[in-house]
Amino acid sequence: MTDLPGRENDPNDNPFAMFGDPEQIAAAMRQFADMLSAPQSSGPVNWDMAKNIARHVVAADGDPSVMEGERRQIVDALNLADLWLNEATALPSGVNNPQAWSRSEWIEKTVPVWRQLCDPIAARMVETMGGTLGAAGLPAEAQAVAGPLMGMMRQMGGMMVGQQIGQALGSLAREVIGSTDIGLPLSDNAALLPGGVAAFGEGLETPADEIRLYLALREAAHHRLFQHVPWLRAHLLGAVEEYARGITVDVSALEEQLRGLDLNNLEELQQALSGGNLLKPEETERQKAALSRLETMLALVEGWVGTVVDGAAAGKLPSSAALAETVRRRRATGGPAEQTFATLVGLKLRPRRLREAAALWQALEDDRGVDGRDAVWSHPDLMPTADDLGDPGGFVRGEPHLDLSSLETSPERPAEGETSGGGETGETPGENGEGGRKDDEKGDHKGDTA
Repeated sequence: MTDLPGRENDPNDNPFAMFGDPEQIAAAMRQFADMLSAPQSSGPVNWDMAKNIARHVVAADGDPSVMEGERRQIVDALNLADLWLNEATALPSGVNNPQAWSRSEWIEKTVPVWRQLCDPIAARMVETMGGTLGAAGLPAEAQAVAGPLMGMMRQMGGMMVGQQIGQALGSLAREVIGSTDIGLPLSDNAALLPGGVAAFGEGLETPADEIRLYLALREAAHHRLFQHVPWLRAHLLGAVEEYARGITVDVSALEEQLRGLDLNNLEELQQALSGGNLLKPEETERQKAALSRLETMLALVEGWVGTVVDGAAAGKLPSSAALAETVRRRRATGGPAEQTFATLVGLKLRPRRLREAAALWQALEDDRGVDGRDAVWSHPDLMPTADDLGDPGGFVRGEPHLDLSSLETSPERPAEGETSGGGETGETPGENGEGGRKDDEKGDHKGDTA
């Protein structure tokens, strides 16, 4: 009877046609089951539930286990890359246990860091969502006695946020290549995803082994920084956490979106809360400053990695220059992964000045050699600032070790050879930085406001 006009979706022929795509229904039912069966979490997000949802997301497109041959290729590439890096940097090896991960394994291995990053903003989301959902449609006198309802609504809000984070992590897992390609230290182990490496190489006229080795160089170089620059990990993660802690949720937008929704319709409520338009952070000056510091440090990390990898690959990988440009474009333009990260922690993670940072590190290497370039990482106060990225020559011509000595000398006890009114650098010869020295001599209060 399906050949008759108007009978194409006759429920007598397919009694389940009215419910839509069976695969979509099955996925929705799995997610709903995860939400209902998840035990109560001690934090704002139930991470067991979030991980299960993320795994369902990657499994929908296929996430095969890593075969032994793939694992051996990845491990060999990481070990060889680490060997090449010995000639390009003074920092020691950070590759202790090279690994090859499936996308599901990436989710499992990186969740501890995501939890640290996401919990501050998730707590604000859950509190605001719970209060707003509980108060929606209730008169003032009813809200006063609606304590149990408010608690249930907060739990429901936590489930919704957990599902959103699970969806975001699953989407991100489908795009990543290794443990460091978003610029943050997500794991102590260097690792690449064979599926991510293969996806990166699609459309490139470059041998697969060269692509794998180049990406291994980048992964291993990141881990040299993260493992052997003691302050860097805390600095990067702390900047993200500081930004997230200061975010305030736009309650009026949330109430406007919820007005008129049927709170008994879980699917409608879930769609409204996951649309991305409800929870827009209201940036303060503190958040803007934290974001600026984070972007600068990410650019410096990426610029250093690019410079070191270029040096290690020179004369060994014929396609290294083309692959470097591909990575640079991918990193600078962002894409779905960037929006995913914005969903997770409330900010877009993009180092905006990659080329300037790479030029600064190369200028340092040309002037001071590899050891002098890498010595800048020894203390955060020696690191280039955003202004230095615009004037790498000025930074190179400076004397950062004098800044370090000033940290070791208390203001009350002038260093040997100084006069009481001569400032900290009275012995410094040469023409470099004289203007800055004279400005410092005008008063310590000006240095404080710089």
